[in-house]
Amino acid sequence: MAPSTGAYIIARSLRDLGVAVIFGIVGIPVVEIAEEAINLGIKFVGFRNEQAASYAAGAYGYLTGKPGVCLVVGGPGILHAIPGVGNSSVNAFPFLLLAGSSETHLIYKGAFQELDAISFLTPHTKLAVRPATLDAIPNAVQNAYRTAWYGRPGPSFVDLPADLIQATDPSPADLKRASLVPPPPKPSAEETTLFKVSQLLKTAKSPLIVIGKGAAYARASDRINSFVTQSQIPFLPTPMGKGVLSDSHPLNAASARSTALRESDVVLLLGARLNWILHFGSPPKWNPSVKFIQIDISSDEFGKNAADPSLAIHGDIATVIPQLQAHLSTWRYKPDRLPFTSHLLAAKEKNLATAAEKAAVTTLPMTHSSALSAIERTLHSLSSPDDGRIVYVSEGANTMDISRSIFPVCYPRLRLDAGTHATMGVGMGYAIAAHMAYNGIGATPGEASVGYADAVGKPGRKKIVCLEGDSAFGFSGMEVETMARYGMDVLIFIVNNAGVYHGDADDENTWKELQNGTLGFGDAENGGKGLRSTSLSFGTQYEKMADMVGGLGLVASTPEEVENATRRGWNSGKPCVVNVIVGKGEGGKLEFGWQANASKARSAGVGEEGQEQRDGEEMREKDKGGRGSKL
Repeated sequence: MAPSTGAYIIARSLRDLGVAVIFGIVGIPVVEIAEEAINLGIKFVGFRNEQAASYAAGAYGYLTGKPGVCLVVGGPGILHAIPGVGNSSVNAFPFLLLAGSSETHLIYKGAFQELDAISFLTPHTKLAVRPATLDAIPNAVQNAYRTAWYGRPGPSFVDLPADLIQATDPSPADLKRASLVPPPPKPSAEETTLFKVSQLLKTAKSPLIVIGKGAAYARASDRINSFVTQSQIPFLPTPMGKGVLSDSHPLNAASARSTALRESDVVLLLGARLNWILHFGSPPKWNPSVKFIQIDISSDEFGKNAADPSLAIHGDIATVIPQLQAHLSTWRYKPDRLPFTSHLLAAKEKNLATAAEKAAVTTLPMTHSSALSAIERTLHSLSSPDDGRIVYVSEGANTMDISRSIFPVCYPRLRLDAGTHATMGVGMGYAIAAHMAYNGIGATPGEASVGYADAVGKPGRKKIVCLEGDSAFGFSGMEVETMARYGMDVLIFIVNNAGVYHGDADDENTWKELQNGTLGFGDAENGGKGLRSTSLSFGTQYEKMADMVGGLGLVASTPEEVENATRRGWNSGKPCVVNVIVGKGEGGKLEFGWQANASKARSAGVGEEGQEQRDGEEMREKDKGGRGSKL
């Protein structure tokens, strides 16, 4: 048997762990690892920037339920991949980062791309390890992989010195190999705690279930559906919890989010955290006396902010929910004589009417709502939401907020967005990850799951659709070339208002006057008026990003053009970028609508009903086939 190199041992260890895809960028010395991995049948997806590659690996881990792997060079490669480490940590994505490093004997001498990566990454990962010898590689890689996966998922790191990668072992048959890691244990709940929380639910006057992306990751959709069907408790999905239960479910309270938060008295949190997305569980958004029941794989979350740790259940959601359902037995929430559901229904109907008005606006330039509604109508004529054959990736403040409500999702893990860190720049990496998870090598067509069965739509390929703000697209737009190189027919809509949040002008002449003011060419008497800090170039031809790599680039400035471009892009069989021109939008104070508190709203002359409409999670909700007829 020929001697084995360190590069081969690393690649073989990954294959032995069942790794089918590696995301990254190669260079000295890790290119040898990538080549060995390709020779062993592992797909290597080469990116244009480590940041996007690291985002992709984390999202792939979330979608498949197993750690995503990213390979980068040392030094600057690690620094560029740090965003993916942080993003995976805060979102609880299983992620394994592998990186090269300087030769061991050159440490502290100013070696090529020298960086003490272990010290740098230890505070930000679950495990950071550097194998010292060739025979230590399999165990190091396996331990890092397992650590990223078990418990609360997150990032782990393996540092691989160049001399180890290039070293040879004359007796490869004696090396211990990595082995498949079984799926993480699925802890169950204590019976005493189950009894306590079940009694609390039974006595609630306004119970609510909040479904987070942790429930989607846990493959708990079928079991949560059974629980909600039996208990008849209304539910509210978080942005990436959408689809665990269908958006068309009659008990979905998303269109009455503010009312649901304000009036609920007992809340069951399923894989959702009481962070900024849920207003920390605090008034005025929440009822001051509300009680939270937390079910989470991570006990570190228990008791945070408004939560009571005595009501927390440490366990796997898919395991605990049937236990809780058994304790509730035949109990069912009957709100006939209680105002909670009537209030939800009233708020929902009002917000749906407001959203319908916004979507029906026919003025030009288009608004975000009218443009996105045109996309939605066309996509759903091509593929029904009930089929689950579209994966939505969305980022950009207005684009993400508005599209979240316009595009319904009927199955789990079919919507990805900026997540817990509100990270801009994830879109292209996430889209590539989704393509590889659902359509790529090692994936059953249309399926990306492990452990419990958890339907993600009808079998067959899925279309990856990106809904991008023009600012957000700028972070990683070059990855359109990556999509083209690997034959990924991703459909990308760039909602172009020439600005971050909002633009400065609706016509080129006005914008150029402002630009001249910024450049010092304008009239000094205009008070120095120029482009604001949120401004981007007017009329940027983003569609040419697709043209230059052999994809399809299209421009749309009317609803009819949007519909035609959507159909052409859907059927193109190649990456398609549609540059959707919308108006600059309002230039008011920049803030998250859902963070404006009630007292502030009242002081501005906005009552509770007005505050309800300002809520960024629900004000643009759109009725999809009788959604919410029961609430």
